[in-house]
Amino acid sequence: MPTYDYVCDACDHEFELFQSITANRKRKCPECGKPKLRRLIGAGAAIVFKGSGFYQTDYRSDSYQKSASAEKEARTKSTNGDGKSAKKSSTAAKSGSKTD
Repeated sequence: MPTYDYVCDACDHEFELFQSITANRKRKCPECGKPKLRRLIGAGAAIVFKGSGFYQTDYRSDSYQKSASAEKEARTKSTNGDGKSAKKSSTAAKSGSKTD
């Protein structure tokens, strides 16, 4: 629900009101009681991120990070020096011998 700014044209009383979008706007000033309230158009509020959890490193738990690093190590160990996986190079060797 948004916060609306109001100002009274009779007594210059300014205040903010937290109300639903579908709610009728207020007309009677709570300070002087006259029906001279005017709802102001504001720029809106910016989103403010506070606390942890807003960076890529903050999203994952320790257990997830450990399993991801273990998986990465396993992938690194399964590759040979030219960057191709050991499984692919053995398949290529087999297919090469069939063409003889």
